[in-house]
Amino acid sequence: MLLPTDLPDLPVRGVLDEVTGTLADRGSAVLVAPPGTGKTTLVPLALAARIGTGAKVLVAEPRRLAARAAAARMAALVGEPVGETVGYAVRGDARRSAATRIEVVTSGLLLRRLIADPELAGVGVVLLDECHERHLDADLLLAMLLDARDGLRPDLQLLATSATVATGRLAELLGNAGGDAPVLRVEARTFPVAVQHMPPARGERIEACVARAVRAALDHDDGDVLAFLPGVAEIRRTAAALSGVDADVLPLHGRMPVDEQDRALRPGARRRVVLATAVAESSLTVPGVRVVVDGGQARVPRVDHRRGLSGLVTVRVSAAVAEQRAGRAGREAPGRVYRCWPEGELLARYPEPEIRTADLTRLALDLACWGTPDGSALRWWDAPPEGPLRAGQEVLRALGALDVGGATDRGRRMAELGLHPRLARALLDGTALVGARTAAEVVALLDDDTLAAGQEVDAELRRLRSGAAPGSGRWRGEVSRLSRLLPKTGARAARRPGPPARSDVDHPDLAHPGALVVALAHPERLARSRTAGSALYLMAGGTAVELPPGSGLDGQEWLAVAVADRSPGAENGRVRLAAAADRELAELAAPALLGEADEVAWIAPGRTGGDVVARHVRRLGAIVLEERRLAHPDREAVRAALLDGLRAEGTALLRWTDTAKRLRDRLATLHRVLGSSGPGAPWPDVSDAALLADPDRWWNGPFTTARSRADLGRIDAGAVLRAVLDWQHAAVLDELAPERIAVPSGSRIALDYSGEQPVLAVRVQDVFGWSTTPAVAGGRLPVVLHLLSPAGRPAAVTADLTSFWTTGYPQVRAELRGRYPKHDWPEDPLTATPSRRPRRH
Repeated sequence: MLLPTDLPDLPVRGVLDEVTGTLADRGSAVLVAPPGTGKTTLVPLALAARIGTGAKVLVAEPRRLAARAAAARMAALVGEPVGETVGYAVRGDARRSAATRIEVVTSGLLLRRLIADPELAGVGVVLLDECHERHLDADLLLAMLLDARDGLRPDLQLLATSATVATGRLAELLGNAGGDAPVLRVEARTFPVAVQHMPPARGERIEACVARAVRAALDHDDGDVLAFLPGVAEIRRTAAALSGVDADVLPLHGRMPVDEQDRALRPGARRRVVLATAVAESSLTVPGVRVVVDGGQARVPRVDHRRGLSGLVTVRVSAAVAEQRAGRAGREAPGRVYRCWPEGELLARYPEPEIRTADLTRLALDLACWGTPDGSALRWWDAPPEGPLRAGQEVLRALGALDVGGATDRGRRMAELGLHPRLARALLDGTALVGARTAAEVVALLDDDTLAAGQEVDAELRRLRSGAAPGSGRWRGEVSRLSRLLPKTGARAARRPGPPARSDVDHPDLAHPGALVVALAHPERLARSRTAGSALYLMAGGTAVELPPGSGLDGQEWLAVAVADRSPGAENGRVRLAAAADRELAELAAPALLGEADEVAWIAPGRTGGDVVARHVRRLGAIVLEERRLAHPDREAVRAALLDGLRAEGTALLRWTDTAKRLRDRLATLHRVLGSSGPGAPWPDVSDAALLADPDRWWNGPFTTARSRADLGRIDAGAVLRAVLDWQHAAVLDELAPERIAVPSGSRIALDYSGEQPVLAVRVQDVFGWSTTPAVAGGRLPVVLHLLSPAGRPAAVTADLTSFWTTGYPQVRAELRGRYPKHDWPEDPLTATPSRRPRRH
């Protein structure tokens, strides 16, 4: 094809020859160009003109909306309708022909093609657009294209474009024997953009803040307004808050019908306010924009492996994204950006790559289909984290998509569907259980997070079937697409692990077909109410979730949960989308989670503390279906449960007499002071942690017959302490840590070892004539004397008697001799006779 001569005067036009020439010479390159420079539309045309009619140019876009828009713009530039020289293909929609030389596709769709045809027959150049966004599919596509180029297609040319300058690693990856790939740069022609911060007021939602900023822009600035919001729900609420403004308020997101998307991308007859998600950050051009209102938030995938919850979460945008968004206001004239966060707030430099935070089940299946299940054979921008990748592989094994040999035939069929493996499983197995149409309807609902307006799956399906719900046309199209794919499954779908294949005739009374499909996708999210009528549920995976107030699912004993999330700091997850279910359905959908066993465990049901519970239990994952008490539980299992209780609640469960407590304090003191050296060393550690680390030393006698918390409470803890003492320790214990100490009056006073130093509480008159401070632990640890008045009240504290008699005693004598005249208060206490009782005068 020939390059049109009347290309628009965009910044990238001046470097087209350099781009095509560099790619021809080196085979790969990186093009750094900000949004609006023409890289997405002019560069593919130049590449197609250079390689002629012998090969095709593929352009990989991260989003469907961007793919369609780029194809439409290029087709307009060559003066043809979309589908001739320039075409596109996204999931569920394609316009192309035998004459197509440039095809714009989504990264996910190109992944499917590459796995099916690693040589990419007929393709000469692949342009990877917007690599800086670091979407999961785009990162995996880059790694697989590099592998295909290294092994099968050394002639395949790769061009990566990025709107940010952090391209060192990208150039290194794309390089070859000649070194790193060349990096070409194009500067955008932009106008100044004034920055104004307008953070939310206390308690103000982001939609209200954005609406307030939009109204300010309409009042004080010129041109159209482009506002960025994290998701479709926020767009709807913001649009409602802007009702009555003197402008056309238009949504823009990837799930909209094509004609509505096109309306947002065309200039209007009057002023416009375009409310967009991240789709408008880089690969789309919204004409006429002079003002950007940046909500400062984005929705990104996150997974909580411990709780079994995954989905989209709202995060603060990075500094790089904020700059891109602001740049939209300066494309055609000086502009302004309103930022809905405090001016001093620090932002991360770049967005977090999805591969570090997202659910990797789908990536794990693609890797297995590619022939490298662990990804070790690929060169990565960021390699997938080992733990999340392993978790994804475990899911695939449970679905029958992966075995020791890699991807199974079933797994490859699931990958061909272009769905998350969980949804692919629900579609294939659900077809055999509830019919193809119902399975496709539910899967299409679950695969589009913008369709459901409520929490009930069945209610949402009725809305969509009626045709009145927003997005119902898009949903019907996806249902048709999935239904067309199902006849190809044939007998392969029936020969699967999991629930046995059954026809609709086998289940004429199936009460909850939609719930069954949900449960096939997420068997670990089958949930049962904690108590009758409770809004709190326990999912089979072990996570507790609750229904929002006023849910139409209130009172249901069983739920098949499709979507649940958890706010940071919240005790339980929150159900966002679910269907009413029952036990029969749960057991049909999740046979792999069914188990039956004797269980002996320490269970703490509430604030009263735990106890040993011995029972025979039938479970669905964490959910108890049936149980009965065990009259004669296994003795070793009881021992393990009691030890768990002691570890959870401490040895305070035992009976601690005063004698046992004092013995423990004495042993703890010797262990702390003498440790592994000194007389009798090593002295045993008698802390809870040390005692419970080696219970075999003392688990004898009454412990061997204990079966409950009450039994533990009857066992003298002193027996445990004596069991860890050998005869050598016992022989010197009283010498090194005496329980009582003799004082000059002849009394034997008990020592308190509970603190850092032992304490001797004794009346002053008892220690007259005592010049040296007593010590324990072989003289290593001085005793602290709490000297008492005749009434037993503290008069002084000292660890140095010599100093006390000289400096402290005169003051004590002056204060107390008048108060206690019947007691001796000699001027020289060192020569005085100690006494136990007052003298008669």
